Amino acid sequence: MDTLIQLRAAAPFLQRCTTPIGRVEVVSDGEAVTRVALEAAGALPHDGLVFDSDTVADEAIAQLLDYFEGSRQRFTVPLAHRGTPFQVAVWQELAALGWGEPTDYGAIARAVGKAGAGRAVGGAVALNPTPLLVGCHRVLSVAGRITGWSHGEGVPTKAWLLAHESIAFAAG
Repeated sequence: MDTLIQLRAAAPFLQRCTTPIGRVEVVSDGEAVTRVALEAAGALPHDGLVFDSDTVADEAIAQLLDYFEGSRQRFTVPLAHRGTPFQVAVWQELAALGWGEPTDYGAIARAVGKAGAGRAVGGAVALNPTPLLVGCHRVLSVAGRITGWSHGEGVPTKAWLLAHESIAFAAG
């Protein structure tokens, strides 16, 4: 089963793990993952909160650990995203990308019926609520360059993920 994106309410469950790119936090509403956060500057959004996990968050963590070990290339946990129709359409395009499959902002804009809206796509990519599970790290400039990344430690984290998936890229 491929990743499913649906609209749901806020999420009360939390789970964390340590990965090669730092700590990762998964938030679930009990039915789907609603947020994934990557450690930035030594912190996660819910540091200090006690773990109150559920089977969805636990499964997401297990799948993420498999991804980092190299034994998983597709995520199957359900996702629930809240955003504008345009943002959700962009996130669905990102979710359709497979392991090692790069794309560019213009290609996503065309895929969602908004040719020429590459900057708007970049904004939606930056707001992806479930990075890693929805592979926004696979988006490069049309020239194959890393133009930035809003998650974890930014460009170094994105470069690590691209290398992990053997995606060729040029330095920004």
